[in-house]
Amino acid sequence: MAISPHIARLRAVVGHEMLVLPSVSLLIHDPDGRILLCKPTGHNDGWHDVGGAIDPGESPAEAAVREAREELGVEVRLGRLLGAFGGPDCVVTYPNEDVVAYVTVCYEAFIVSGEPEPDGEELSEIGWFSRSDLLTIPLARFVRHILAETGYLQP
Repeated sequence: MAISPHIARLRAVVGHEMLVLPSVSLLIHDPDGRILLCKPTGHNDGWHDVGGAIDPGESPAEAAVREAREELGVEVRLGRLLGAFGGPDCVVTYPNEDVVAYVTVCYEAFIVSGEPEPDGEELSEIGWFSRSDLLTIPLARFVRHILAETGYLQP
């Protein structure tokens, strides 16, 4: 789902103005230690992590599992909580000019069933990247921030 009914109601009132939204980010690992990243449909600002906004009444862990299921068609097991991130590097302006300042809870995660496939609605492409790959590929600003803060961008 591209935009939740809750956010759609907020947007009807505030238009494109900045919303501060709680969200989740997943750094999904494979057995070789690579990280799954994705390219969102309609974005060209680099690779993103899997994740999204937390719905009203939903815990961050529930949102993380739901986002993996919706965006990739997989079930995940959450690992360590890697941190909570926000600030200027987590502000995103979408192609439709909506502005969001995300405060994101980031989890390590592992696929327990299913083969990851981009959903075609929110994601157009996925890829697995080693830590050394992460140093050379184009990353969205907020993803670069999260990866740097969690130590994944160490050479």
